[in-house]
Amino acid sequence: MSATTAPDLASVMALVDHPDRRVRLDNVFNFRDLGGYPVADGRTTKWGRMFRADGLHRLAGDDLDLIDGIGIRTVIDLRTSAEIADRGSFPVEQHPVAYHHLSIIDATWTETGTPDFAPTEQGGIEFLVWAYRDMLQQGADRFARAIATLAQPGAGPAVFHCAAGKDRTGLLTMLILGGLGADHNVIAEDFGLTRSGMDRMRAWLAEHNPDALADMNSRPAHMFGAHPDAMRQILTDLDEQHGGVRGYLSSIGVGDALLADIAARLT
Repeated sequence: MSATTAPDLASVMALVDHPDRRVRLDNVFNFRDLGGYPVADGRTTKWGRMFRADGLHRLAGDDLDLIDGIGIRTVIDLRTSAEIADRGSFPVEQHPVAYHHLSIIDATWTETGTPDFAPTEQGGIEFLVWAYRDMLQQGADRFARAIATLAQPGAGPAVFHCAAGKDRTGLLTMLILGGLGADHNVIAEDFGLTRSGMDRMRAWLAEHNPDALADMNSRPAHMFGAHPDAMRQILTDLDEQHGGVRGYLSSIGVGDALLADIAARLT
């Protein structure tokens, strides 16, 4: 794949803030379309083919009708088994899909604990960089399996998700878009859109589940950040260590043929 010309930041934000980017649901707050992004060879990702999201266990009523209208065929759940046991999973019995549980990590940070980081914006960025480096190492084979699943014929339209649609989902989005040749700033700013999703989640919890909001607020604030600079640093890491996202993907078993399959379905 040939390289694309890097767009300026204003153009990037126009792409990322496209009015069709967010899928507006009542009980899911970070469901977004990955369409409209320039990638390599002059291609652009198609609208309505691949989506990223937060916890789909909350889907019900009108939300399920909207998902039915989109035509989702494949759901990849990146959460842990404990999260699914505690909160439930995609309502397959109401909307039959090919459902795949591919946990990226074996335990959440709440269970394992994290190093201390300064309670500042920079501290939040440093936390995410630490966490994402660890996740890319620990979950390498699982990211590869998720991409292989999305590349299967008939998989789309597809959605992958975790709890907040931020960390595990953000890294898988980065690997897919980066593997197809999307500009680093596009990937980073798409990641940053999760901040408004987190605001919507907090507002919903305040009304519907104040105990869960209190639990969320008791944890370090940096766990819930989504600063684009954290993703930019991860992309820089992959450039320096692997020659780019495609080099990292090759090292975990996602080669050119698989990326070509993804490109054929997504662009």
